[in-house]
Amino acid sequence: MTLVENRQRSNLRLAWQLGLVAVFFVGFGFAMVPIYNVFCELTGLNGKANASAAVPAQNTQVDESRWVNVEFLSHTMPGVGLQFKPEGVSVRIHPGAITSVNYRITNTSSRSFVGQAVPSITPAVASLNFEKLECFCFRQQTFAPGESRVMPVVFVVNPDMSRDLGTVTLSYTFFEAPKTPV
Repeated sequence: MTLVENRQRSNLRLAWQLGLVAVFFVGFGFAMVPIYNVFCELTGLNGKANASAAVPAQNTQVDESRWVNVEFLSHTMPGVGLQFKPEGVSVRIHPGAITSVNYRITNTSSRSFVGQAVPSITPAVASLNFEKLECFCFRQQTFAPGESRVMPVVFVVNPDMSRDLGTVTLSYTFFEAPKTPV
């Protein structure tokens, strides 16, 4: 075998290895959301808000003696063709007050989009006291090409939340739903 043949064989082997690494990381990227959900469920450590859609059984007691700032962030995966933004960057609320905010989502692509928003609460300890009563993140959303929609989030910050927490951030990342084989 000549030096040129050895080098070609070595280059071909390297190309296959790099291709396998690329396929692995693409697959890992799509698997991250389900893996994160399983991790959160098993450990109880998460930045996800309480996703129960039930309205509290008794009237929420509003703590008018203090304020909490709730900030809103939004992200989309690159290249999915969505504009996704909260209509306001923050609200100042009393713990226990039921609050509604809106997010505007626009499909800027020429194809239908099916996806789901995954919430995160920071600091993580605040997620135990942040309850979403209504949220577009509870199920997958389908957007036609060019469609724009205002979607509400209704939440309450539990008055039992530590007084040391003055600011809570609610962040959503919109992921494209995995395509299911037909």
